[in-house]
Amino acid sequence: METIYTIPVNDAYGSECECPLCFLKKRCEDQELEYYLGPSLMEPDTRIITNKTGFCPDHMAKLNRKVTNRLGLALVIHTHLLDYDNDISEDLSKAAPEKAGLFKGRSNDYKSALRDLADRIDKRTATCPVCDKMNKTTERYNEVIMHMFSHDNEFKQKFISRSHCLPHTASLLRTAASKLSQNDASDFVSALAQNNKECFAELEKDVEWFTLKFDYRNKEKPWGNSKNSIQRAMRFLSSDTGEFNEG
Repeated sequence: METIYTIPVNDAYGSECECPLCFLKKRCEDQELEYYLGPSLMEPDTRIITNKTGFCPDHMAKLNRKVTNRLGLALVIHTHLLDYDNDISEDLSKAAPEKAGLFKGRSNDYKSALRDLADRIDKRTATCPVCDKMNKTTERYNEVIMHMFSHDNEFKQKFISRSHCLPHTASLLRTAASKLSQNDASDFVSALAQNNKECFAELEKDVEWFTLKFDYRNKEKPWGNSKNSIQRAMRFLSSDTGEFNEG
């Protein structure tokens, strides 16, 4: 019987996408981007989060490309700037070490303070509530996939016939190690490995033919499936992203 947890997974494995987990990740990402540009941006609890974390560079760029709520985005960015300024700027102004002089020799004490401040800035720049939600959602879907593979034969056949990008192959392997029995893991990893092998073989062949098409002797020969092979290979190697579309 389908439940609220299994319906999205069945939808993904029933779609024509190249990687079902990329499909689920994209759906979650779109929902989260709309959430943070929607009515939630006026909720105090949400603003506390976005003031502190901001968004990673990738999701800041995606929020910028959305034109649904420019005012909302400006409000979020403004209060995040204020929080960041209050947290960092005073410490940054005090971080410059005193210059060595005639009566005060050189010292390395300032180096650890500079590194600590740099680490704080890096940590804040890297934090992102959209990434956090996507990672947690992917973990939950991975666990649902393990359960369905072990208990739902119809889904098991769907899984066996589908391929997965390499980053999601890694995440599935980690979840299998913690959630599956040895016998179930044997079937699961065997299916994963077979589809992985087929993906490599197809992409290697298509990308090679793409390169060979630049030889004048192959100019009139058909492209076959190689025209979008670079983008397909990028999606397989790096997980699906809008930057890798054929457009």
